[in-house]
Amino acid sequence: MEKIIDEKKQGNSLVLEPKAKNTRKLFIESYGCAMNFSDSEIVASILSKEGFNTTQNLEEADLVLVNTCSIREKAEQTVRKRLEKYNAVKRINPGMKVGVLGCMAERLKDKFLEEEKIVDLVVGPDAYKDLPNLINEVEEGRDAINVILSKEETYGDISPVRLQSNGVSAFVSITRGCDNMCTFCVVPFTRGRERSRDPQSIVEEVNDLAAKGYKEITLLGQNVDSYLWYGGGLKKDFKNATEIQKATATNFAALLKLVAEAQPKMRIRFSTSNPQDMTLDVIEAMAAYRNICNYIHLPVQSGSDRILKKMNRLHTREEYFTLIDNIKKMIPNCGISHDLITGFPTETEEDHQDTLSLMEYVKYDFGYMFTYSERPGTTAERKLEDDIPEETKKRRLQEIVDLQQKHSKQNTNSVIGTTVEVLIEKESKKSNKHWSGRNERNTVTVFSKENYQIGDFVKVKIHDCTSATLIGEPIGLSDNN
Repeated sequence: MEKIIDEKKQGNSLVLEPKAKNTRKLFIESYGCAMNFSDSEIVASILSKEGFNTTQNLEEADLVLVNTCSIREKAEQTVRKRLEKYNAVKRINPGMKVGVLGCMAERLKDKFLEEEKIVDLVVGPDAYKDLPNLINEVEEGRDAINVILSKEETYGDISPVRLQSNGVSAFVSITRGCDNMCTFCVVPFTRGRERSRDPQSIVEEVNDLAAKGYKEITLLGQNVDSYLWYGGGLKKDFKNATEIQKATATNFAALLKLVAEAQPKMRIRFSTSNPQDMTLDVIEAMAAYRNICNYIHLPVQSGSDRILKKMNRLHTREEYFTLIDNIKKMIPNCGISHDLITGFPTETEEDHQDTLSLMEYVKYDFGYMFTYSERPGTTAERKLEDDIPEETKKRRLQEIVDLQQKHSKQNTNSVIGTTVEVLIEKESKKSNKHWSGRNERNTVTVFSKENYQIGDFVKVKIHDCTSATLIGEPIGLSDNN
């Protein structure tokens, strides 16, 4: 998973509708990528059946869990500070148990349990069904750990609870793990090999969400485009599948069609894509179905072929341009966003200029931009010296951010005078007289409330903008309601 939840949105404590018979309290926080937030919904569902209701009050919790991210150093530092806070509360409430879930759990299991003794249980991303047993171990006075990575687990049989949901948008996980082995990334080591979920269970979950009034879903995976179901098993083993399995396999384009046809009035999004895995049939499916949003998050990481090779990104600059050209040709109004890392080992000024020129070619709607931080256990950490000075990294990042803001403002300016369809998600942060939602290109749009409600699809005439937000006036409900 390359796309990271905005830092300002990190650390949400999550709450679901309480069950009257449940007597214990669970406080759960999530950091990092959307997959972690989705996983927390699975954990809450599992523990709901074990007598736990969720709470937003840390002090009253019987069990505190933090779902962690290892993709950047800053995320790990944030989680460590939260663990300090949990343990301060634990000194007042000795009966409270603290656990770490997810990617940091797998990577730092020994430190957390044995060396630093700051948690009671450590649970990797494929071991959430073992939580009831692990909690029993802790309650009997023993430390508990399960970070075994699975070749089969997809949690397709778990109905996630929707934590702190707006009742409008939901994540639907379709793959787990990653096979790509980018040299900067810890995900293959913390989440294991790539496997896909049964398409029927995905369609059933989408249908259930529609029945509950949800209007938009995001199909989620480390690399959604590489989704491949052939009856179960790892993607890497597909070459050994039977002829019947190969003939009846479901790829991502076929899954998109299944979901779009199952719920024609539900907006479909997906994240995250990898350039090497996105095929023309995916773009064709997007173009063919109105309810598949014209928006693609397409991480490039660098504009330099030399750096892409060192990153083990299995696409070149020219192949990326060809993909962008095909997207813009087949879906002229498609929004495109990116992930970029600057300051990767050995990056020169020429490499940096290649990244800026790639951005000029694509003119992304928005992006997630970071300086390189060395992650323990990755190939880059083992084989490449982190040799770019921090001052240089920061300067290059600022140039990337400045250029992205310029392109973002150009893109939002181009919408002024047009009418867009917006799904109302919440009240605007800046005004209780305005709604906030997104158009199909994933651009935040605000407009006056009038008589509209959360969950309505509204036609909005755009009259102003910032680099990140469209501002307009509603002119009526769309025919998608």
